[in-house]
Amino acid sequence: MNSFEVLAFIGIYAVGFILIIITIYGIRKKTKDKLEQELNRLETLKNLIISSSILNEMDKVKSLINNEALEKRYKKWEKRYKNIEENEISKLTDKLLEIELLINEKNFKEASYNLARCELDIYYVKTDMELLLDSIRDITMSEERNRNAVTKLKSLYREIVTKYNNNKNDYKEMEKNIDLQFDNINKLFSAFERVMEENDYEEVSKIVHALDDLINNLKIVIDETPTVILMCKMVIPKKITELKSLSSKMKKDGYNIEYMNLEYNIEEAEKKLENIYDRLKVLNLEDSIFELKTMLDYFESLYTDFDKEKQSKKEYEHYINSISEKLNRLTKVIKNIYSEIGELKETYALTDEEIKNLDIISKEITEEKDSFKNINDRTLTKVTPYSRLSKECELISVRIAKSEDKLESIIKSLGSLKEDEVRAREQLTEIRSILRSSKDKIKEFKLPIIPKTYYVELEEAKEGIQSIIEELAKKPIVINDLNTRVDTGRDLVLKLYTLSNELTKTAAMAEMAIVYGNRYRSTYKEINDGLIKAEKEFKRGDYRKSLETSLNTLNVVEPGIHKKLMSAYEA
Repeated sequence: MNSFEVLAFIGIYAVGFILIIITIYGIRKKTKDKLEQELNRLETLKNLIISSSILNEMDKVKSLINNEALEKRYKKWEKRYKNIEENEISKLTDKLLEIELLINEKNFKEASYNLARCELDIYYVKTDMELLLDSIRDITMSEERNRNAVTKLKSLYREIVTKYNNNKNDYKEMEKNIDLQFDNINKLFSAFERVMEENDYEEVSKIVHALDDLINNLKIVIDETPTVILMCKMVIPKKITELKSLSSKMKKDGYNIEYMNLEYNIEEAEKKLENIYDRLKVLNLEDSIFELKTMLDYFESLYTDFDKEKQSKKEYEHYINSISEKLNRLTKVIKNIYSEIGELKETYALTDEEIKNLDIISKEITEEKDSFKNINDRTLTKVTPYSRLSKECELISVRIAKSEDKLESIIKSLGSLKEDEVRAREQLTEIRSILRSSKDKIKEFKLPIIPKTYYVELEEAKEGIQSIIEELAKKPIVINDLNTRVDTGRDLVLKLYTLSNELTKTAAMAEMAIVYGNRYRSTYKEINDGLIKAEKEFKRGDYRKSLETSLNTLNVVEPGIHKKLMSAYEA
């Protein structure tokens, strides 16, 4: 490395070092400026703690002092003010000077920490001063505040007095106590003026609170007393009289309403009315309207309960007739079924389940008869309300309806046994008729050869008919087996009938085709050969093959011959 390169390297290093120093200096300068700004802000906050407003308020209080109590409070506030001014503010000043010194010494970290703590201390002192100012203003602003409050109360009081004087008849027996309350309020208004002149602000607050309580309570008394008197002396007593009369009449008519505890509840209500009225006499209406409304709602609900009992009695009487009729009818039906069950067992193979179900239904009906008798017995003793009796009858009626449905199902099942037997005998006659028709068709056509399949199916059909006859001859008859035999026999006979139809139809068509083709024998040798072949197949009993051969042969000279022959056959 030559001397030029060394000098260049040293120059670059020196420039870098200078830049680092400048950067560090810039950062420290910026931090210092920021801390000094914060310090100035806190200095301003500290200086604002002591304001002229608190000194003015202190002077106002000093001019109002004319009693020992207010003088004591003033001295207490003065002491607090001096402590803040001479001690707390002085401490804050010292802390701010310490922070300024730390900033000048470039101890930025500790200065920042102390700034945060000093700000918190400033807010503590500021809050203390604000609380002191609020306490002082309670006195300096007391007259205006209290006079405004009393002015509003006087306005409300005049409205109350006017309403009372215009409706005095609504407050009978309460006039003396209400007038006494008016006197108390008037005395408090006079006391308010006296203590305001004496600057006895503690006593003023007490009087204002007392006036507020008395006047608002009196407003409630004036608003609600007519309603309470009306409810206690007229509305509810009238309801009680009506309900007693209605209750007595319903008892004579056989209604059981003891469960309502009406006599006890009326007695308690009358006691409650006396208590509410006694409290009204001392102008205590707390919860009175609520209690009276609850009482009135209860008595109103009794009318609904009485109507419900009347309706329930009608429903009960309807159920009595309906259930009695159903039970008698079902008992009779079950008795008739049991009387015929022996004969049915001999004639038909009844299942154990059918007999068991009948026994279950019979037991259910017996239980419902016992339940129904229990209800009738309780009706005679007149201890159960009709609403409950009607509900129990409804449940019995529902259960009886279910048993009735099950009994109808059994009756249908037993009735279907005889119907199935009759239907089986009718179908046997019909099946025999179809068998005869099948045999007659074969005989009528006089086929040269009858295929073996016909005899096989004929034998199967006869066996099917014989199975039906044997099943009908059994004692007892198993209906399911009988129905199976009838279905099988009918299917076999219909199969034979279908075969007879196909054989005779195919044979007739084959014969018709051969006869029709005779006209072409002399003219066409291949037609003559084809027809000879068809005749041989016909004589062997292969009628379908014979028809196919003749049709194929004739189709050469007369296309569509199949449709023409079919029309001729059907005609």
